[in-house]
Amino acid sequence: MDTAVRPRPPYPTAARLGVIEPFHAMALFRRAVALEAAGAPVIHMSLGEPDFGAPPPVTAALDAAVKAGLTGYTPACGITPLREAIAAHYARVHGVEVAPERIVVTAGATGALQLACALLLDVGSEVLMPDPTYPCNRHIVSAFNATTKLIPTGPQQRFQLTAADIAAHWGERTRGAMLASPSNPTGTTIEPAALAAVLDALRARSGFLVFDEIYNELTYAGLQASAPAGPAPALPAKPRTALALGDDVIVLNSFSKYFGMTGWRLGWLVVPPSLVADVEKLAMNLFICAPAPAQHAALACFAPESIAIYEQRRAEFARRRDYIVPALRGLGLGVPTEPDGAFYVYADVSRFGLPSEQLAERLLDEAQVCLVPGMDFGVHDADRWMRITYSTSLERLHEAVARIGRFLNGL
Repeated sequence: MDTAVRPRPPYPTAARLGVIEPFHAMALFRRAVALEAAGAPVIHMSLGEPDFGAPPPVTAALDAAVKAGLTGYTPACGITPLREAIAAHYARVHGVEVAPERIVVTAGATGALQLACALLLDVGSEVLMPDPTYPCNRHIVSAFNATTKLIPTGPQQRFQLTAADIAAHWGERTRGAMLASPSNPTGTTIEPAALAAVLDALRARSGFLVFDEIYNELTYAGLQASAPAGPAPALPAKPRTALALGDDVIVLNSFSKYFGMTGWRLGWLVVPPSLVADVEKLAMNLFICAPAPAQHAALACFAPESIAIYEQRRAEFARRRDYIVPALRGLGLGVPTEPDGAFYVYADVSRFGLPSEQLAERLLDEAQVCLVPGMDFGVHDADRWMRITYSTSLERLHEAVARIGRFLNGL
């Protein structure tokens, strides 16, 4: 995709660069932006970014924080009121008591993952992940000179790892597993009993579980489809946090997706009590602190008026999911496992006879629809899968489906 010739570096670079691959979604996005600049009406269904930004209570809180001069360094683990607010959110939404001291506010969920890797991995350590999985997870592992073992998964197990996978693939260098629910790119959750079994398998081997709950607040399982123009449906409860399974689980989360604060770079990490001091030591050296204005503004995320807005948006994402999945199936794309969270559909495009990378390129050039090929998310059957993001309006989704349909009919 990105074939530009790069200048030769003036001195040797780190060997880890050879195992960290480009994020192909970003390369496609750059091409899509260039096409837009030339006048093409591109529909973006590639990047995992909600089309809703931070709601008015949060932006007002940001303005107030800046005017009050709350822009300096904070404690490395975050301001106490925000850690307490996150803990209260766990109690209110999930019925789980989490001590605020266990919560480390980070520079986005990526910062949280870097802290977790710095905490847990030595040179040559191995981490088990499902294939497909979010590419940055394995690349951050590589940045710490550790390795990822991708375990092929499929629709029959909802693209999630099982306890049997842990037992079958555990090796001498394996230290633990990294899972996400709902998953990027598939939008699937892991069943509670299956997750508990995975955790038991890890505990039996003194292994860790790093669990990504970035999309936990954006789940729709059990929700009945409703007409796009109808009233907001009653949404089901959100999956209970993995923290309910014990204090030894490491959970990362973010203000980017449900809270609509992607560019604010704010996330958090929850660690066992015995590891708090070690994580704080790492945080103060690697990041100093998360952005102070964003931390103070994020307190408004948990206000009732903000939660009401977020829940309306969750209902809207559910409507989009209820439209796009049958629409894609109607075009002949395979969606064997219906997503029950996030805003992604992992679609099988193999019947059209083109590798998904080539199909994505042609869809962008000929239909002006930007999607992501499966090669970003793993190696197992990657050519047959494509991630389709529905974080855009229903009107745009209707237009995208029409364009994709015309393109596929012309193949």
